[in-house]
Parts: sequence; C-alpha cells; structure tokens
Amino acid sequence: MKMLYQQMLAIFGVIFVMMAIVSVLFIRSTTANVWSNSFDQLEEYTDVLADNALQVNVARSAFEPNAAFIQNSEKILQNQRVHFMIYNADNAAVYPNNQANMVVSIEAKTWAKLKKGTSVALPELTTNPRNGKQQSMTIYYRPVFLSDKLLFVVAAYAPVDNIQSSIRKTEYNLFIAFLLSALVAIVVSYFVARYQVNRINRLRQVTHQVAEGDYDVDVHVQSKSHDEVSDLANDFQDMVHSLRDSQAEIHRQEERRRQFMADAAHEMRTPLTTINGLLEGLAYDAIPEESKGQSIELMRNETKRLIRLVNENLDYEKIRTNQILLKKQTFNAAEALAGMVSQLKQKADAAGDKLVLDAAADVPVYADHDRFVQVMFNIAQNAIQFTQNGTITLSAKAGYHQTELAVSDTGIGMTEDQVQNIWERYYKADPSRKNTKYGESGLGLAIVHQLVTLHGGSITVDSQQGVGTTFKVTFPDEETAPQQAPITHTK
Repeated sequence: MKMLYQQMLAIFGVIFVMMAIVSVLFIRSTTANVWSNSFDQLEEYTDVLADNALQVNVARSAFEPNAAFIQNSEKILQNQRVHFMIYNADNAAVYPNNQANMVVSIEAKTWAKLKKGTSVALPELTTNPRNGKQQSMTIYYRPVFLSDKLLFVVAAYAPVDNIQSSIRKTEYNLFIAFLLSALVAIVVSYFVARYQVNRINRLRQVTHQVAEGDYDVDVHVQSKSHDEVSDLANDFQDMVHSLRDSQAEIHRQEERRRQFMADAAHEMRTPLTTINGLLEGLAYDAIPEESKGQSIELMRNETKRLIRLVNENLDYEKIRTNQILLKKQTFNAAEALAGMVSQLKQKADAAGDKLVLDAAADVPVYADHDRFVQVMFNIAQNAIQFTQNGTITLSAKAGYHQTELAVSDTGIGMTEDQVQNIWERYYKADPSRKNTKYGESGLGLAIVHQLVTLHGGSITVDSQQGVGTTFKVTFPDEETAPQQAPITHTK
C-alpha cells in the first residue's frame, strides 16, 4: 500500500473513531436528557393537577375530581397527547369514569411505593391506562396526602413515540453532521498525508542523487518544523556535507599522493643516477685514483639520503596507524635541546644562521625521549632550511601542568594558506626547496604533528611572511598526560 494511503487511512481512522465516540456519547446524553425532560414535564403537570384536580361535594361531604379543569388541561396539551387519570385511596380510577374497558387499578408494586409517599415514573408502560390497549407509554404517578392519609393519586401519561421522535430527529441531524465531518476528514487527511509524503519523497530524491555520486544536493526543511522528518532531513543534510567533504578530501589526498610519488621518484632517481654513474666510472677505471675516495663518499651520502627518505615514510605510516609505543619518562628538556643545538650547529653555520638556546638549567618534560628529540630536531631543522643569515631561538619553560617549548626563526615566513596546510602529508610550503639538502619528502612536520598528538600535547604555528615563524609545542606533565592519546589524522 502506498504511504499516501497509509497516512490517509491512519489520520481518517483517528478522526473517524473520535467522531464515533463523540456521537455515541452525544446520543446517549441527548436520549437521557429527552427522557429526563419528559418526566420533568409530566411531574410539573401532576403538580398543577394536585392543587386543582379536586373539588368539595357539599351534598356528599367528600372530595370529587374537578373534571372540567382536567379536561381543559388535556385540551391545552393535546398537541403533546398528554392525558391524566385520578385514582382514589382504594386504587380505583375516579377520572375518567366513563371508559368501559379502562384498566382500573395500578400495579401492586407501584401502588405500594405510592402509599409510602414516593412518586413513581415508568418510562415504558406497555398498556394504555384508559382503554387497556397495547401501547408504549410514559407515565408519572404522584400521590397526594392530607394529614399523612392518602387522598388520591394523580397520573400523567403520554405516548413514547413523542420522545422517540425527538431522539430520531437528533440522531438524523447527528448522522448528517457525521457524514459531512467524514468528508472533511477525508479531504484533510489527504492534504496532510500528501504533505508528509512529499517531504519523504524529497528525501528519496536526494538519496538517489547522493547514491549516484551527486553531493551538491539540498534538503529543503521549514525552519519552524521540529518533527522527526525535519530532524531526519537535517541529519541527512549533515551526512551529505560530511560525504562531500570526505570526497573532496579523498580527491585532495589522491592529488597529494600522486605529487608525492612524483617527488619521491624524482628524489630517488637523482641519487640513484649519481650512484650508478659513479659505479660505472669505478668499474671502467674512468675515475682518477685521487678522486675515488671522494666518489665513494658521495655515494655514501646519496645512499643515506635514500635511506632517510624511505625511513621517513615508514615512520609516518607507523605513527599514523598507532604502531609505535611511547616510552614516556621525565627528563631535562634543556639538556636535550642543548644536545640538538650542538648537532645542528654545522648546518646552521652553513646557512649563516645563529642558534640560540633560551632555557633554565633544568626544565622537566614528560615524554618519550627519542620522539621528543625527533619533534624538536625536525622543527629546528625546518627553521634552518627556511632561514638564511638569521637567528633561530630554541626556548623551554615549565608551565601549568605542562612543559612549553618554542622554536622561533627570522626566516622567510609563510602566508595564511601555507600555515593552514603545513600539517598535511606531502605538503611543502616552498616547492622550490624540495630538492634542498634537508627538504626531501615534505613529511617532517606531518610526523611532528602526529607525535605531539600521541603525547596528548599541542602544537601551533604563528608566521608572518618576510618576518619569521614561531612553532609552539606543549607536553602535559605526568599527572595530566594520557597513556597514549589517539591519533587525529592530518589531511
């Protein structure tokens, strides 16, 4: 069954059941009111007759029915077909007294109640009290006492069909209203169901578009709507945005991978070509004896360069996939930085740079010693690569529940776009330097970012083009550091 019809059936069913319940309750209430009003009227008539139905017979020194008054009352009420009867204290009918076949007495059970002074209403008397014929009647008996003595009983009765006619009219009018309401309910349920189905069909349409690879879709949701369909549409829109971002990231990573493969192939081809040429020269004695030592040293340097390039890629993959285990301990960061300054002094001198260490004698840091050195060494080496005849400052100090380190240089700096992308794999801020002595792969800073994240620390960069760059790194202390923080993959 189509969802449109399911929705219509559900909505119409609810309205139909509600109207049916209301109708039944209304008919029952109306019927009860009609019967109650009918008895109230008969009671009022008997009250009037109780005060005016008897007259004194002086000759007989007794009370007799006031026939003229009763007959006038019946004429006034003839449209309602209301009639009266008077019974004496012996349960004998004294008005009217000219009915040959009249049922004279009241049933014993009812008479017993009347003698006790209780008025009695009978909703469906099946015999006409006057002629004894079978007829549905409603009758009301009221006893009249004088000094606790029963004088007479006044009875007012009317055919049941008067009441039933009023009830049937009410039922007919309610039936017409029910039909009209049902038609309105069908129309309303159709439009409500179609509105809901259209919203779902919109979701189906964009789902097909997304399944076909089109992520530039928009699910239109009314801003004032807060139902489950709207929540589903909003969640779907968020999912589409995530898929679109993921797809864009996949394309970008693929481009980065292709660029890296090209760069790696180029970087490997150059030393391999050099090594191959030197080996051929040595094999054919084309290299003078005095130059053989230099040639061998050159081949060793090119081989180390290849090993470094391969190791960086392997190292990055291990870090990215959480395949390394950090061996954290507390040690002196100032001492480790001083050792790095000594190692990098030759490279700094070659670039005309001055290395400065700004740290107290003892700055404790909680980290894996080798990975700490790798992080700071890569950042410092990166600073040397992009600084010529400048100053590079390494600083360390103890912060609140953390150790704060920084590497500042007075080099070429970076643009905002470059700063945003430096953590990306294979990215090089200055492509023109990709063949320099210290910038082969573009993986150094990506590895640095991953290692700092594993330590539960943070790394930020502040750079201004033509002025310089500052890297700030924090390592949490032993009390606040996680065992090994999960990797957040860089782009």
